[in-house]
Amino acid sequence: MSIKFSEEQIKDRIKFENPWWETSKIDFYYGNMKRREYFRLLFPLINEKEIKRALVLMGPRRVGKTVLLFHSIDELINIGVNPKNICYFSIETPLYNGMALNELLNLFMKINSHTASSELYLFFDEIQYLKNWELHLKSLVDSYHNFKFIVSGSAAAALKLKSQESGAGRFTEFNLPPLTFHEFLSLTENENLIDEKFNDSVLFASTEFASTDIKRLNEKFIEYINYGGYPELSLSKVIQSDPGRYIRNDIIDKVLMRDLPSLYGIGDVQELNSLFTYLAYNSGGEMSLDGISQNAGVAKNTIKRYLTYLEAAFLIKIIHRIDQNAKKFKRANFFKVYLTNPSLRSALFSPITAADGYIGSMIETAIFAQWQHNQNQPLYYSRWTSGEVDIVTLNENQKPQWCIEIKWTNRFAKNPSELKSLNFFCKKHQLKDAIITTIDITDKMKINNSDYVFIPASLYAYTVGRNIIQGKETDEYT
Repeated sequence: MSIKFSEEQIKDRIKFENPWWETSKIDFYYGNMKRREYFRLLFPLINEKEIKRALVLMGPRRVGKTVLLFHSIDELINIGVNPKNICYFSIETPLYNGMALNELLNLFMKINSHTASSELYLFFDEIQYLKNWELHLKSLVDSYHNFKFIVSGSAAAALKLKSQESGAGRFTEFNLPPLTFHEFLSLTENENLIDEKFNDSVLFASTEFASTDIKRLNEKFIEYINYGGYPELSLSKVIQSDPGRYIRNDIIDKVLMRDLPSLYGIGDVQELNSLFTYLAYNSGGEMSLDGISQNAGVAKNTIKRYLTYLEAAFLIKIIHRIDQNAKKFKRANFFKVYLTNPSLRSALFSPITAADGYIGSMIETAIFAQWQHNQNQPLYYSRWTSGEVDIVTLNENQKPQWCIEIKWTNRFAKNPSELKSLNFFCKKHQLKDAIITTIDITDKMKINNSDYVFIPASLYAYTVGRNIIQGKETDEYT
């Protein structure tokens, strides 16, 4: 049974959601929050007037999409946009149930006496709650050339699928990942642990960083692995006391149970949940479809659909394997699966310590989580009968460009000859540079004509996350 709300009730709700029409300021709750680094990448797309496209902000739950929208509204007001030309709708509001986007738009225009020639900014949050939202949005983009439409949603897999099916040429997608380690330090006001200095090494993208207190930085890195992917979890000791309840109930369960896995041909969500738990526990491990299928007792084609959905939902990232010659396999029988956010594993099972048996795989997961912010740099791992290299990138000629060994030990900085797989791979491909992470040693040495850079894993994670975000150009999203 549906409830019919009056036009005045709906108008009152719209006014309530847009207090800046009267105050010229966003709510103090949002205005007092520190802006994510991604704000400076998103806002130019919102303020872009030449390209007539809607902006679709997507990403995992609880990474700060709504906050980013309010910060964007705040900045529009700061640069002189009339506050009454900006309207925010939370589509999950019960009063809007069953209403089309154009109905909401017309009410907003009626309230503030706007016309089709007005320059307006429309924000539709949690758009996935509107059936056929992509068709509604495409129609609005085609009908109102002076309006800027920005939508966001947490049902990332369904959102991405529908955006690509119906929004070609009409939508610009913007992915908001979990926090980088750099952002985590910024939000928790621990940036004083980093000392910046200029360096022209390509490995560090023109900037190198040192730590003022590596012991403290490592403590914060472990804290980031356990709690750091989500802004709210990073800042709340109350939530950190029971992260499993927060992440399982509010993030994982909603993604696995509610965010339309049926669009990907998934009918058994309990089976999907079991697979995700298995993947989370073994994050960073090499897997195969045959192995997962036998372990789970589920057909390989079904496993493929599950993996496709989990990757589209931004819960996992699949890394493919190359051999010692840097050749890709015709059949991708083996691959590695990484959580996009290490906090997921800690919440599902238990937080880890620096001496935990799983610390190595979680350090690796955390570093891959930084690299996922670079959509244009495919990563591989190299594995052959007698060896493995953790991260390899290939140039345009499909030749190794550089490689990384992720370790949580100082052992190899003292005995680099023990890095047999790395030594073999670098020599075979005549690589100029390689990075090896440590616990707290920073060093550089020449091995077989290659420069080996030893750097603490925490410092490397910070460097990757910061340089990728600060080096991004907004046109990669257009």
